[in-house]
Amino acid sequence: MSTPLVSEFYAFKVKAMWSYFRREHFSFWMICGYLFFEFVRPQSLFPAIDILPWSQLLILGAFAGAILDKNVTWVNSTGNVLIILFLLVISIASLTATYPEWSQKHYSDFLNWFIIYFLIVTIVNKEQRFYLFFLVFLFASEKIAIGTTKIWAQRGFSFTSWGLSGPTGFFQNSGELAVLMLMLFPVSYYLWKTLKLRCNLFERGLLILFWVCPVMTVMGASSRGSQVALALQLLLMFRKSIFHFKYIFGFAIIATALWFLLPEEQKLRFSEAGEDKSSLQRLLYWEHGWTMMKDHPFFGVGFYNFIPYYQDYYSHDLLYAFAQLPHNIFIQVGTDAGFTGLFVFLLIIFYCLHESRKLVLSKETTDVERALAAGLGLGVLGFLVAGQFVTITYYPYLWISFPMIVCLSNIVRKRTESQL
Repeated sequence: MSTPLVSEFYAFKVKAMWSYFRREHFSFWMICGYLFFEFVRPQSLFPAIDILPWSQLLILGAFAGAILDKNVTWVNSTGNVLIILFLLVISIASLTATYPEWSQKHYSDFLNWFIIYFLIVTIVNKEQRFYLFFLVFLFASEKIAIGTTKIWAQRGFSFTSWGLSGPTGFFQNSGELAVLMLMLFPVSYYLWKTLKLRCNLFERGLLILFWVCPVMTVMGASSRGSQVALALQLLLMFRKSIFHFKYIFGFAIIATALWFLLPEEQKLRFSEAGEDKSSLQRLLYWEHGWTMMKDHPFFGVGFYNFIPYYQDYYSHDLLYAFAQLPHNIFIQVGTDAGFTGLFVFLLIIFYCLHESRKLVLSKETTDVERALAAGLGLGVLGFLVAGQFVTITYYPYLWISFPMIVCLSNIVRKRTESQL
């Protein structure tokens, strides 16, 4: 049977996609299964199946399958060099840590992403595989977005101190849930914009739902940092149209509707930013975190050593019973691995933004690939902005988007080379 063109899958042609998926290699099944279990977490929804370490088993399955998969080959990418360097710096920072037991306890928090990165970039190496892998991410994340939007609507779009909660795991906390929506919104919007004329009515409606619900969830999650990041994403996405009268009028209506949907308590939180207890503690974390980085410039105080170090040396500036992580990705990486680690981390972010923009501007990419590249790049930007207020360095956001950008770049490069 001939291999179908990826265009035969657009947008959600289930029969064509399933026919291709079931004939794919075991390694691809496993890496898709991992993504599904990491985001949907069915073991939490159905406790009866929560008897095995599903994510770990699927990673092992993907690793074993990759060894046997003839389509899997080494991918040459600057991204590979950067993630290897980051692991090396974190390893040294763990060995030189002030509290090595903390580093040892959390070392796998990044090592897992290192392994998953290489599994994704080597296994997801064809247009068809990439689109299906992306759809697993899309539908798994949208399940959360639609569910949380429904919850917010059912409570009358009212404010609660806990915002909205996602499934048990990475996205349970309201702030972390909102960052996932920032990754989801731009890529869903661009996919809808690109495919809306090639879809049937049901698919078109689903695509609209897929970008509306993330916006609603960000508004309901009560995360100030994510709402600022969303505003920046919107400005960048519509920067070329913002001075056209019909778009100004449309934006004004949408902005007014969102403002009225925003609970009064959330508006009050914005007016109190920098003065409430939570903000004051974060400012202290950042101030003392910067001091830690200057005192330990090469490899920081140690991987995941911020909490014990703060409690031992800065307990006089604790407004809560116990110290927390610093609520800032740059301070987290800087204290974890010094300016050395922070430099490599910034290079990874720069690579993602630069490579996604290069794909958008390239004449070799298809319109759908440009849409996905633009959405993934803006998602990383959303993570970067929101990450100034929450501690999410070793959460899935960057470490799933990063390999997907590498995969897309590799696929376009291979296709271009084959046409020469």
